[in-house]
Amino acid sequence: MTAGEDPAAAPALADIEAAAQRVYAAMPPTPQVAWPLVAIRAGTEVWVKHENHTPTGAFKVRGGLNLVGGLAASPGSPAGVVSATRGNHGQSLAFAARRHGLACTIVAPHGNSVSKNAAMRAYGAELVEHGRDFDEARVHAHALSLERGLRFVGPFERPLVAGVATYALELFRAVSNLDRVYVPIGCGSGICGLIAVRDALGLATRIVGVVSTRANAYSQSFRSHVPIETASADTMADGMAVRVPVAAALAIIWRGAEDVVEVDDDEVGAAMRALFDDAHQVAEGAGAAALAALLADPARARRRCAVILSGGNVDRDVYREVLGRP
Repeated sequence: MTAGEDPAAAPALADIEAAAQRVYAAMPPTPQVAWPLVAIRAGTEVWVKHENHTPTGAFKVRGGLNLVGGLAASPGSPAGVVSATRGNHGQSLAFAARRHGLACTIVAPHGNSVSKNAAMRAYGAELVEHGRDFDEARVHAHALSLERGLRFVGPFERPLVAGVATYALELFRAVSNLDRVYVPIGCGSGICGLIAVRDALGLATRIVGVVSTRANAYSQSFRSHVPIETASADTMADGMAVRVPVAAALAIIWRGAEDVVEVDDDEVGAAMRALFDDAHQVAEGAGAAALAALLADPARARRRCAVILSGGNVDRDVYREVLGRP
């Protein structure tokens, strides 16, 4: 970010296209597919953006590739990075750090996804378990950055958003005249990337953020137009389990989102089963939340819609239990 630049401003199209060069050096674009059975279930045209098809199984890898690639290319690049995660952001940074020869330390809360923790270690990250949830892990990660002299990576930084926004660029350039896009919100990089590209391309698409009823800081904040923290964020959709909203993300969401809606864990589970049945896709809780919101929207008929399947990294025991429900 240059001097005088608004920290709450969405990245410009030029920044996103530059990020795409770093992203595509490590992975191809992901597909967007209009599955017929999903359309029949929804009663309208639905395009699924498959961010479960990235090298780490989630959209976050795009942000890590852009941010870490930029750090590695800069004079005086840090010895390593440190951040907090519920899994996908940490995998993103670990994947990118290994690619560029940087050390990576990731803080995850106690009780985090076993498979996501294993993946972060496999990519070479030092995994530190601390705190009861993401927000406590984030505070500890910042303390570690000062103690160890590492570059702290927050959950919402301009290079992260620009990298993540490359999926929005792919979607909007591949599918014209989308009426609505539904997207899960964790800390906000995904929805803000969509808003940035939508606005840069001059489109009229309405963007709907999705949160859990059990982790609804962003929906409360959206409606009240002031940041609201929640006491807990206890949801099976760990990618949306955030108590403290990011102010810079909220500023973009307030300006550019149509709405922020809530879905409960039962609705998320039903959408996970629908994606398996109708499209043969594995979706984690946050990854299925956008479809859950679309299916709950009574105004969805006769619209061309898209849902962001943000990731497919779900523990086997959790997925087995979800699929076993009627």
